[in-house]
Amino acid sequence: MLAGQPIIILRDNVERTRGFEAQRSNIMAAKAIAAAVRTTLGPRGMDKMLVSSSGDVVITNDGATILHEMSVQHPGGKLVVEVAETQDDEVGDGTTTATVIVGSLMEEAEALLAQEVHPTIIANGYRLGMEKALSILEELAVAISADDRDNLIKLAGTAMTGKSIEAIKDQISSIVVDAVRQVATETEQGIYTVDEDDIKIKKQVGDSMDDAELIRGVVIDKKRVFEQMPDAVTDAKVALLAQPLEITKTQVKSKIKITSSDQMKAFSEQERESLRKLADQIVAAGANVVLCQKGIADAVQYYLAKHGVYAVEDVKEADMKFAARALCGSIVNKPEELTEETLGHAEAAEEIPDTDLTVISGCENPKAVTILLRGTSQLLLDELERAVYDAARVIQDAIEDGKFVVGGGSVETELQLRIREYAATVGGRAQLAIEAFANAFEVIPRTLAENSGFDTIDKVVALRKAHADGAKYAGLNVYTGEIVDMFEAGVIEPQRVKTQAIKSATETAMLLVRVDDMMITQTGRPAAQ
Repeated sequence: MLAGQPIIILRDNVERTRGFEAQRSNIMAAKAIAAAVRTTLGPRGMDKMLVSSSGDVVITNDGATILHEMSVQHPGGKLVVEVAETQDDEVGDGTTTATVIVGSLMEEAEALLAQEVHPTIIANGYRLGMEKALSILEELAVAISADDRDNLIKLAGTAMTGKSIEAIKDQISSIVVDAVRQVATETEQGIYTVDEDDIKIKKQVGDSMDDAELIRGVVIDKKRVFEQMPDAVTDAKVALLAQPLEITKTQVKSKIKITSSDQMKAFSEQERESLRKLADQIVAAGANVVLCQKGIADAVQYYLAKHGVYAVEDVKEADMKFAARALCGSIVNKPEELTEETLGHAEAAEEIPDTDLTVISGCENPKAVTILLRGTSQLLLDELERAVYDAARVIQDAIEDGKFVVGGGSVETELQLRIREYAATVGGRAQLAIEAFANAFEVIPRTLAENSGFDTIDKVVALRKAHADGAKYAGLNVYTGEIVDMFEAGVIEPQRVKTQAIKSATETAMLLVRVDDMMITQTGRPAAQ
């Protein structure tokens, strides 16, 4: 009120929540989302079935996929979903871990807020704890090289453990490791870089998962354009054409007036001769396989078939560029530009029977490769694709960084103990926040034990004792319930996965805990507060 007159600050359709209620709203949202994916964590985690309004079904235990399919309305909840999406984009794995840690950090913050610890102190303590955690991770990291195939296979196996495709985990792990190593490029400084776009995943429904294979080349979702062409070609020399193998239309409108049958015959012969010339130029360049981004005229198809050339038309631009890298060839605009240097080379090109797939394989030193997955159902193939994607990104992270850490709750237990020791050296109220940050890591071994059907208290206490006795690699064997050396057990994951998970989870928790005023328009209000 000012001089007896009301002053309107906010519009009528704005709902405002202040103080502890606003903080509690965000805390409850983060805890709810963490609880939704918590049961999927670990090798013995369960799957979620998600059904969209259109009836599409997704069955997965991939945290990023689950959260992406969920319709989250709460603004604080959306931030937690972004944590998982960022984790997936940056490192490709550890999405569930990051989400669960956010929920645990917010739960610890709730207890501190109830004790009237100021949100700024909590955020500062979390920041100090994060910095200490990252330095401890550096100490716990173990070096790995691109030539260490055995440990790389263990890394891929850890990423895929717990998925529905675990029966062929060893086979897929080998395929993924070989694929990433093939496309990895070493810089002058001796550092490896990997472009994830150089590994393409193709799916084929109908065969067993055991038939998955690594194609040192490219798989095109097209079959040969003409049945009279050979269905397989050995010692493939591939021409990559961007322009159509047809009579091109003129740029301006024009008409041809034909007044006799002789003129018609001459015109037709000239057109056929032009098309035959296109085919002859391809054959003269030495090509026996043609990938054309545009259409191929019927006459050109006929002439190419006469010379035993395998041709595919209407190939996507992305597939053309990928094929150029895989086959070490160059894309040209016209057949007359084809030379021996522009042709791609492979051992064979063939059409897979009863499918619309063309496989060009056996490249000597491909810059891009394809992983061909097979399965009895689309749902199974989709989950297999997600597992392969996670494994490929994990191997990429390990090769680029050259470091990994052990899993099974080992790292989290070590972080908890050492950060609590560090908290005692800080003092003040910040010590409470750092201790709360350390306690948040207990959620990982506790969840692993819970999802595996073991007593959580017994296993967490046993883990603490093992680490207190100096066994820094001690973790929980989720199959036997024993506390074992995770390094010897081969349960390992890239350091980047843990680092990114801790960073993104902590920064999100720091952001949410400092919110003490939520102003939401009624049209965009959260579903639950």
